Amino acid sequence: MTATPADRCADLADAAGDPGEGTAPPAEQWLMIEHPGPWGRLALRESGIDPTAVASLSSWARRVNGRIALIRRVARRTPAREHPYRWFRVDARPGHEEIRTGEFTNAAELSLASSAQGRVWPEPLALVCVHGRHDTCCAVRGRLLAAALAAEFPEATWECSHLGGCRFAPSMVLLPHGFTFGGLRPGDAGGVVRDYLRGTLDTKYLRGRSSFEPMVQAAQHHARAATGAVGIDDLRPVEDVRDGGSGRRVEFAGPDCTVYLRERHIPANRRLTCATEPVSRIRVFELLELRYQGLR
Repeated sequence: MTATPADRCADLADAAGDPGEGTAPPAEQWLMIEHPGPWGRLALRESGIDPTAVASLSSWARRVNGRIALIRRVARRTPAREHPYRWFRVDARPGHEEIRTGEFTNAAELSLASSAQGRVWPEPLALVCVHGRHDTCCAVRGRLLAAALAAEFPEATWECSHLGGCRFAPSMVLLPHGFTFGGLRPGDAGGVVRDYLRGTLDTKYLRGRSSFEPMVQAAQHHARAATGAVGIDDLRPVEDVRDGGSGRRVEFAGPDCTVYLRERHIPANRRLTCATEPVSRIRVFELLELRYQGLR
């Protein structure tokens, strides 16, 4: 079922004020494959990529907690050029951040992208979801954002397939750290990237870091709000303890901060993506207590 403009998922989420913290797509490793399109709804499997390569790369993603996305340059809808195409492989784990890149001309070379040495890519990447076959909001909102970013950062910016969290469109991920943002206005996106290049974060639109599980992402969100810490390496998780049931205690260092929160569900009765049926509830992370020496 396709949503009409009156009930698109991102518009509904905006009206409901859905909290974005804790919604970054979980991934410690990323693999981006250049593909000019068109992209099927399930991009990796339905975009004409060799099934053998798909199986090999999908197996890698399962082993390493990885995510695979198709990418293309912004607003280039010319006929597909000749190979080679490019791949990027990203280690997004804290302390291991790195981007490597290489090229492929056939399915066999693409299958090796998950393990090939490649070469170090020294600059960050900005991926913007524009995957209209998966969600209308991502296309409508994402393309405007991608165009605005590409005007300022033409080499860093790529359109990409489904990132997750369509209701927070437009969605952008900054690599190698995997910081994911939602609801960005095109006029604000350049500032977010400039901050990242300086080693800081604009937390207004931040959904979380992909290498952390959702509860830790949400805990770090509250810790940043309380401490004012905006450095990309601030608030390192040092302990994560389940306090029974749905409760959780997450300890951070640099600065030291302790966050208590719990997972719960609230009523929704609406679409979370434009192409699916309404759901009855959504998951949120409720702050119970926060301990930080700087609080008075």
